[in-house]
Amino acid sequence: MSSGPDGTRDSGRLRPPGIGLLLAEARGLLEFNASLLLSPLLMRAPRGDGHPVLALPGFLASDLSMAPMRRYLSELGYEAHAWRMGRNLGGLGRMRDSLRMRLAEIHAASRRKVSLIGWSLGGVYARDLALQAPEMVRYVVTLGSPFANDVRATNVTRLYEALSGERVEDFAEQREALAGDLPVPTSSIYSRADGIVNWRTCLLRPSARAENIEVHLASHIGLGVNPAALWAVADRLAQSEGEFRPFDRAGPFAIAYAPAEQAVSA
Repeated sequence: MSSGPDGTRDSGRLRPPGIGLLLAEARGLLEFNASLLLSPLLMRAPRGDGHPVLALPGFLASDLSMAPMRRYLSELGYEAHAWRMGRNLGGLGRMRDSLRMRLAEIHAASRRKVSLIGWSLGGVYARDLALQAPEMVRYVVTLGSPFANDVRATNVTRLYEALSGERVEDFAEQREALAGDLPVPTSSIYSRADGIVNWRTCLLRPSARAENIEVHLASHIGLGVNPAALWAVADRLAQSEGEFRPFDRAGPFAIAYAPAEQAVSA
């Protein structure tokens, strides 16, 4: 079956990113190095108000992958937390209770609502947590997370199903809810150059408190350490609790972001 240049098959279903984008994921190391070089500029981001932030790693990753994000947010004044569940081997249903307990633990200790930052599969978990426990969640930011449209359009779907013991089709009702509106403010950060997930699976429906932010040329593996993505995360978390204003694409990394109208066009 042939596929079109827009990332769809003739059947209209989405397809995973091609081999070229997949091989180009190696540039994630360059994105990390760029963040180190640009750290003085990144520290000019709005300061945090000390509220807790829980960082959720992607599929096959551990807390180590989110360490640069947590360190950056800590330096900006947030109370950054690891998920402390080892390597993420998947399982939306299997992990749900443990994730909620971790969220409740942080919420109880801080007595404040918790912002959730989820990279890839971690972002799917973050959206699910917001649906389950909105009273404990302040804001959700996802990074290259496949929660919408044809979520099978990734290069790791079969591996996810093999390791987690769950089939994507087993959670039709949950997938519909995950793709819908959240009860808390949220931003989806993604890249059309993602070599792991089809970028259309990362698109939420924009609303008065939900937005898509496209970062040009970012890789999936590097999105959580990409300097433009880090700046966007910091900017979003700096909003007051309950507040939402659209992301301002001006600033030191303006060239790295697609215009807002382009970011929502599929």
